[in-house]
Amino acid sequence: MRKAIIIGGGISGLATAYLLRKKGAAEGVELEITLLEKEARVGGKIWSIKEEGYLCEWGPNGFLDSKPQTLDLCRLLGASEFILRSNDNARKRFIYADGILHRLPENGKAFLQSKLISWPGKLRLAMEVFASKAPEGVDETLASFGRRRLGDEALRKLIAPMVSGIFAGDPATMSLNSCFPRIAELESEYGSLIMAMIKLAKKKKKEIAEGKAVSSAAGPGGILTSFRGGIQTLTDILAERLGDAIVPGQSALRVNKGTSSAYKVTTDQCELEADAVVLATPADTSAVLLAELDTYINHVLQAIPYASMTVACYGYERNRIRQDLNGFGYLIPKEEGMNTLGTLWDSSIFAGRAPAGKVLLRSMLGGACFPGYISLSDDEVNDRVQADLKKIMGVKGPPSFIRIYRHEKAIPQYTTGHGDRLMHLGDKLKSHPGLFLTGNAYRGIGLNDCVAAADRCARETVGYLKRL
Repeated sequence: MRKAIIIGGGISGLATAYLLRKKGAAEGVELEITLLEKEARVGGKIWSIKEEGYLCEWGPNGFLDSKPQTLDLCRLLGASEFILRSNDNARKRFIYADGILHRLPENGKAFLQSKLISWPGKLRLAMEVFASKAPEGVDETLASFGRRRLGDEALRKLIAPMVSGIFAGDPATMSLNSCFPRIAELESEYGSLIMAMIKLAKKKKKEIAEGKAVSSAAGPGGILTSFRGGIQTLTDILAERLGDAIVPGQSALRVNKGTSSAYKVTTDQCELEADAVVLATPADTSAVLLAELDTYINHVLQAIPYASMTVACYGYERNRIRQDLNGFGYLIPKEEGMNTLGTLWDSSIFAGRAPAGKVLLRSMLGGACFPGYISLSDDEVNDRVQADLKKIMGVKGPPSFIRIYRHEKAIPQYTTGHGDRLMHLGDKLKSHPGLFLTGNAYRGIGLNDCVAAADRCARETVGYLKRL
C-alpha cells in the first residue's frame, strides 16, 4: 500500500486527489490518500454563498467550455446534469472609456462602427501586419507587446482592461509568453496577428465544409459555464467522492525527508509519512512548507507575486438601474480614473442568481495596479463602488443587499521571468522524487488550467508510485 499526502483543499487539491485515486486504481496501484486542508471547509477560493435569494460567488464564477478539462471531470463525477451554461448575454461585453460604455466589437464591421477606438487608433491597428518583430530572447511584457503590435490606444483600452479582468494584473509587468503563450505562438508562426486570424478563419471554414469541424456562435472563447447551485457544486461533489480521505481543520507546517517513507509532513496536530507529497497550495504557502527541505525551491516560490482583490456583491431592485443589463458586464481602463476595475452583471449571465425583480452586480477593486485598495474599510468600498455604479450605469440609491469579500492574495502574477522560474523549479524538483507541485501559480490561473494541472500531477504521481 502506497501512501500519498495532498496538501491544500482547493479545486487543485481536490481534483488531484480524486484523479489520483482513479488513475491509481486503473494502474493497479494500491493507494492510501490523505488530503490536508487547514480550513474547516474545502473548496479554497471556490465558494458559492446563498443569502436572501442571491447567489454570490466569493471567487471564480465559472469556466469556458471550449476546453475539455473541467467538462471531462464533470462526466467522471456524474455532475454533468447540474451544469448551467451562461445566457447569450455573456457574449456582450463592454469597456467603459471616454465616459460611456462601448460594446466590444465581435467582427470587422462592428469594429469599424465602434467608437471605442479612435480612427487614428484603428489605422494603427490595421498597420499591425507591418509591426516590428518580437525581440530575440526577451521575455516581453504585455505592455511592450501591445504597444509594439497594436499601438498605445489599443493597449490602454483593450489589452490593459483585459489583463486586469483576467489576472487583476499590470500589463507593464506581466509576461506575454507565460500569460498568453498562444498569442506569442501565433506571432512567431504567422508574423502577424491579423494574418493569423485570416488564415485560421479560412482553415476553420474549410474544416466546416469538409465536416471536420462545426461552427459555433460562441466563438473561440467558448461559453461561460457553471452549475445551477453555483461553481461550488463541483468542489462539493469532489469532497463527497473523497469522503474520509479529507482531513479538514488540520494545518500542514512543513515537509521534510521521512524515516520509514520518503517524506514526513508535520502538521499542527501530528506527523505523517508518505511515499509521495503533492503541494496544491499557493506558491507562498508551498515556499514555507519546503523552507527546511530545500531553500532554493523556497526562494523561487517566494518570487511568484500575488495581486489582491476586493469583490463587492450588490443586490438592487431592477427599476433602480437605468442601464440596459443585457450583457456580461464591463471593464474599465485605468486612465478613466474610476475606483473599480469593472463590474459583472451576474444575474444577467446566469439564471437564478437574484430574486425576481432584482439584479445582482459584482464589482472588483484593487489588483496589481491598486494594491492599497485591499485595506479600504467597508464604508470606503461602498462609497467608491456606488459612485462608479451611479456614474457608469445610472444606479439610483444604495443597494438593498451588500456583501464584500476580500482576497489578500487573489491571483498569482505571471510576471516577466516566470518561465525561467518554472524551468528552475522543474530542474530542482528532480532531486526530490515523489514531491509534486500543482495549482494556479504555475501554468494557468483558470479553472480549466487547474483541472488540467491536477490531471498531469495525478498521472505523474501514479507513475512515480508504480515504479517504487
